Amino acid sequence: MSRLLIEASTPLCLLQDAGRFGVRHLGVTQGGALDWVSMSWANWLLGNSLDAAVVEITLGGFTLVAQDDCCLALAGADLGAQLDGQPLAPWRAFSLKQGQRLQFTQPLLGARAYLAAPGGFAANKVLGSCATVVREELGGLDGFGRALAKGAELSYLRPAVELRELPREQIPDFKLKLPLEVVLGAQIGEFSGQSLFDAFNSVWTVDSRADRMGIRLQGPALQYQGQPMISEGIPLGAIQVPPDGQPIVLLNDRQTIGGYPRLGALTPLALARLAQCLPGMQVRLTPVVQETAHQQQVEYLRRFA
Repeated sequence: MSRLLIEASTPLCLLQDAGRFGVRHLGVTQGGALDWVSMSWANWLLGNSLDAAVVEITLGGFTLVAQDDCCLALAGADLGAQLDGQPLAPWRAFSLKQGQRLQFTQPLLGARAYLAAPGGFAANKVLGSCATVVREELGGLDGFGRALAKGAELSYLRPAVELRELPREQIPDFKLKLPLEVVLGAQIGEFSGQSLFDAFNSVWTVDSRADRMGIRLQGPALQYQGQPMISEGIPLGAIQVPPDGQPIVLLNDRQTIGGYPRLGALTPLALARLAQCLPGMQVRLTPVVQETAHQQQVEYLRRFA
């Protein structure tokens, strides 16, 4: 067993995997890594299952000290990682000797980094997953949904593996300005014509009011003209429009049902990109048919083969 001692952490540093499935009828949300693409690449770098348990580090403030010789992999945001004070770029696997310190300082590019270990970090699964959902007190190291805290230990059992580095052409571009693709929803025809024009022809600003439940977008107020809704199931990436007209993109820790009208839902690839957006960044939305979104995801998943 290889162990790492957590020397510093924040409430935003969590143990995650792909999330819980088949339990929403119980009122239990999905959870899991917000940027599934970066999580998958972190695991790929070590030859893991793509959904193995990782540490999701949001905005930095996380420090580990190796208690044994270790090998890890880092993907996702550049949070100013340093290994014994020397810069460590993401999208690669690397080794730590006993006593070495790995520190994440502050965002330089992107919002969330993913740290993987051979075979995944060890944790008991709750309802099929170790994904941390603080609100529901599920997952994490102890199974009770707690964030990773100073003094806790991370461990993994699998022996060291060949260290990989992601080819440059495969690294996601967090500076890319392409619009976020939206699969249109059942209530799309109940918004005013002006609102539909504004939704897909305006620049939206990522609000500071954001967490793992959802990210609010600031821009023109959208007007829903339909009848009041009965609460219904909410898919990952749903774009709800509350009475103030400012859309909220619902993420992995969202509630399982809701009664606000929806423009539609972001595609999985668009969601991964949004998860790396810092408050104040600007995004655009564009409609796409479901078949196209599905094919894009299938083609992207082939890159992990």
